[in-house]
Formats: sequence, C-alpha cells, structure tokens
Amino acid sequence: MAMRPGQMLLHYRLVDKIGEGGMGVVWRALDTTLDREVAIKFLPEGFTADPDRLARFEREAKLLATLNHPSIAAVYGLHEQAEMRFIAMEFVPGETLADRLVRGALPLDDTLDFTRQVADALETAHEHGVIHRDLKPANIRVTPDGAVKVLDFGLAKSVEGPASGDASLSPTVTSLGTAAGVILGTAAYMSPEQARGRPVDKRVDIWAFGCVVFEMLTGTPLSSSGGFDPDRLPSGGNR
Repeated sequence: MAMRPGQMLLHYRLVDKIGEGGMGVVWRALDTTLDREVAIKFLPEGFTADPDRLARFEREAKLLATLNHPSIAAVYGLHEQAEMRFIAMEFVPGETLADRLVRGALPLDDTLDFTRQVADALETAHEHGVIHRDLKPANIRVTPDGAVKVLDFGLAKSVEGPASGDASLSPTVTSLGTAAGVILGTAAYMSPEQARGRPVDKRVDIWAFGCVVFEMLTGTPLSSSGGFDPDRLPSGGNR
C-alpha cells in the first residue's frame, strides 16, 4: 500500500517520511485524538504474511514498551490497518549526535551531560534485560533543549530470550543491517565478540558507549583514530 502525506491510518495522519531502511519505513504523523506528533514505524508489506516476522515485530514492540525512561523514545501503541502493522512511537525533534559531531568535538560540559543521560538510559534498559546492540551517534538524538534520547532499539534483544541470528526477523531496524544470519550492529562501534558473531550481553553496549564518548571528546570515530577495527580481527581469542 503506497503511503502519502495527509493519509489517515486509524487516528494518525501521515505528515512526511523521515526514515527508511531494509527493515522498515518511518513517518512523522499527527495523532489526531491526542493532538501530538508521533513517529510511525511500519513493517514492510512483504513481511505481513510471515508469522515469524510478525511475532518478532510484536515482541519488539512489547520489549520497547517496557523501557519507560526519559532518555528512551517511548512506544505508544502497536496497530494494524489494511494488512499493515505499525508501531506508534514518540517523535523526537532535534538533530542526531552524528549530525552534531560533523561540526567537531563537543564541549566538555556537553559531553559530560550527554554521557550521563545515555548511560542512565542504558542502565535502565539493562535492568529490564534489554541490550541495544547498535548504540552509535546516529541512534542518539539531541532535542533543542539539550535532552538526549536513545533511538532505534530495533536490534535490541531480551537477554533472557532466544537470540535470533537473522537480521530479517528484526522489523523495527531502520538504520542499518548486515548479512542475515551473521552480525547485527555497526562495525565502528562493535565489540570484538559482536563482530565475530558470538553471543553477546550488555557489555557490547558498554563498549559502544565508550566509542561514542571518545567521539564526543575528540570529534573523530575511534576506528578512524587507529582504534579497534573489526576487519583486522585475529582469527582466534576474545577481547
């Protein structure tokens, strides 16, 4: 079903498309019942006939809904209309940390403030048994008033639940993807075990968090500064 600005889906009016990837499309929309902007994340049409993908989509919506924290984009609802499945989420204005870092390193006070907010969000997620697995500047948005929101838990998994190696079963992913059945994440921010496709835990988020903090302080990605490069990993061992 082709979507267009002004189209109504239940009580949501689509405004404009703000993101697209292999695993979904994201639109800014207006919730006409509550009169507030939201982000609508759609499951691709080709997935709607696949029970496994639908089950994963619903699981991830419920997973995200457990993360009630001011620095994590909130989930408002899981919906279906005309054979389309979609999640209504908090719309976060402002620029991503990646956009901000294009202009160079952050002042120390801003770095400390953003670091505290991201760390607090990750701590809450980990306490709920959730790891992000794709923390990076592009998944951190800074609002005009300086609040930080961690976005796109589409690669997140429940620590206690079964881990799927198939990226195609992660329908909320919109920012990146690697070969299905191999690795989930972004190379420059991956821990060694994640880059090797090994089982992961919350420490992969701590590794990525360190990479993000380094980039905020220096304005340069760690991988571009002679740091860890997954492509040069030795064949054996772990971190």
